[in-house]
Amino acid sequence: MNSSFFAKSLLITGGTGSFGNAVLRRFIHTDIKEIRVFSRDENKQEDMRIELNNPKVKFYIGDVRHFDSLNFAMNGVDFLFHAAALKQVPSCEFYPMEAVRTNILGAENVLNAALANNVKKVIFLSTDKAVYPINAMGISKAMMEKLMVAKTRTMGDDQHTVLCGTRYGNVMGSRGSVIPLFVKQIKEGKPITVTDPNMTRFLMSLNDAIDLVVYAFNHARQGDIFVQKAPACTIHDLAMAIREIFESHNEVKIIGTRHGEKLYETLLTREELSKAEDLGDYYRIVPDDRDLNYNKYFTEGAEQVSLMEDYNSHNTYRLTIDEIKGKLLKLDHIQQELV
Repeated sequence: MNSSFFAKSLLITGGTGSFGNAVLRRFIHTDIKEIRVFSRDENKQEDMRIELNNPKVKFYIGDVRHFDSLNFAMNGVDFLFHAAALKQVPSCEFYPMEAVRTNILGAENVLNAALANNVKKVIFLSTDKAVYPINAMGISKAMMEKLMVAKTRTMGDDQHTVLCGTRYGNVMGSRGSVIPLFVKQIKEGKPITVTDPNMTRFLMSLNDAIDLVVYAFNHARQGDIFVQKAPACTIHDLAMAIREIFESHNEVKIIGTRHGEKLYETLLTREELSKAEDLGDYYRIVPDDRDLNYNKYFTEGAEQVSLMEDYNSHNTYRLTIDEIKGKLLKLDHIQQELV
């Protein structure tokens, strides 16, 4: 693990979620001094406290909607991973102002508290749904990215906090994702409910997502957003792979696209791709540093943008059913359900 974390303190907002738990477990056995878990779920915090029983881990009850609780928790923090968010597409569709309050206004609170406390580096976790967003969750995450980049333009020369972001696709097996749902339906002998068999999604493991965050931590410049290249699969092939793993004969039932769902997800727009740095396994999206001289927006263009395609789950590498099975069998959740 990077020596930059030696004797330093790390705060994870949304630290009781799938990502927060995985980050904590990646760092807990390093020489980091302290990991602060910030969330509003006291029950999950208590479960983590009992399970971990580790004096390095400190728990802070609070909500990103409230600046004061963030400001208190960030006192003396060196690094921050901002994972707190409303992430479920349907619930954000029906309660869009809740997505605004947590994902946008909450991110603004995180930004301001981090700057007030001179946090050295802040990494914001975003999603492919923020690209060409059609649902409230994606729109709110896109605004979070815009807030982060905009803040870097107005920071003074005496401000040494580095703000950056990561954007990734579906994390396999995370809370609320489709994989645990398919497994549950198979176990209960119910039909496997597929929205649109041709729908594609990027597939990443939690470890991939954390590798991306650590990479961003090690390489970020002010305002960067990092994207990890990822394979994809159709929802039909994912259902077939899970069915084969569990030797199931459950019917596959097509139920139609859910409220606010896309046919495919995009990790980089063609505009971003035209100026992104290809770093091998990752892309670095550099911030747009144009100022409010609007004349530039109309007199200077980029011809190559028109010739490019987005980087999306339809045109990335498509996994076969056997390849999907190989990825699924590495998941703890799947192994536990097979016992």
